[in-house]
Formats: sequence, C-alpha cells, structure tokens
Amino acid sequence: MPFQIDSKHSEIQFSVRHMMVSKVRGVFEKWGGVVALDLANPANTTVDITIDAASINTKDAQRDGHLRSADFLNVEQYPEITFKSTKVELGGDATARLHGDLTIAGVSKPVTLDVEYQGNAKSPWGTVSHGFSASARINREDWGLTWNAALETGGWLVGKEIQIDIELELVEVAEPEKVAA
Repeated sequence: MPFQIDSKHSEIQFSVRHMMVSKVRGVFEKWGGVVALDLANPANTTVDITIDAASINTKDAQRDGHLRSADFLNVEQYPEITFKSTKVELGGDATARLHGDLTIAGVSKPVTLDVEYQGNAKSPWGTVSHGFSASARINREDWGLTWNAALETGGWLVGKEIQIDIELELVEVAEPEKVAA
C-alpha cells in the first residue's frame, strides 16, 4: 500500500544551545520525500527525504540569514539537505532505529534516528494515518559547520550538539483499481 507524507501534520525541528544557557529552536518549512512503509515487514521500510535548506526558520530573520550563509548551511552552493535510509533495526514495543546517510552542505555522514511508532487512526473523512516520532543528536562540526564565537565569560555562542526531532504522519493512499480488459 502506498503512503503519502501529510505535510500539514508533520514537522522537522531542531534545537541548539545559545551562549550555553538557552536553546534556540527552529524548523524547516519546505521538505518532502518518499517513505516506503512496509506494514507487513517494517524492517523493509525505506526513507528518502529532501529538505530545502533555505527554508530554515528560527523566528529571527537575521539569524536565519546567517544560518543560510557560507558560515553554516551555504544554501547557495548546497540548496538541499538529504536523508537516505540504509537500514531499519526493529526494537521492542513499536520502536526502531533508522540508520541512514545525512547530507548537509555537501558532507554525508551516517546518522541513526530513534523512532517510535505512535499508532494509526481512521479520520472522519475515511483516510487512515500512521504516526511516527523520531529523534537524533548530531555534532554539527562533523558536517563542517564549525563557525562559532568565544564568549567573554567562557564557552561558545553556538553549541556543537544539534537535537533533531521529527513528527511524521503518513496517510494510506488507495491504489487505483485495475480495470478488467
């Protein structure tokens, strides 16, 4: 059965420490891809996501401009961030580890997402949705995103560790019925 990403009920979020005392949160506004969910054998599921790097939104236009620059995402040279799964490791009680290659600013590195299946539900309009939550922590410097500024009080302006949190809703799409010849 084919599935479609419900972009109105899905989100890719991230957070990073600012001045070592608070977290800045952001989202990517434009992204999509294909999740080939295999309900019968979830280990066969594949994920291929493409994010428009310029769609980064941290609710601060000046910061977003800096994040788009060559100091960070370099969106003019690398307009897309991609994730392509390589393996699904099933856990217990609706959990899994999704392994894949994350490419940011032209650098690809392996990443593992901890995934939790949230279940499925039939909507009032007759569609069936499946929900997933996923998270990972990465060190941005592994992707060459090394810009920073030292603080007078010690420490750094921008943390190295990025927390990634994903909420994904997939909607079952009815396959067209084959017409007898």
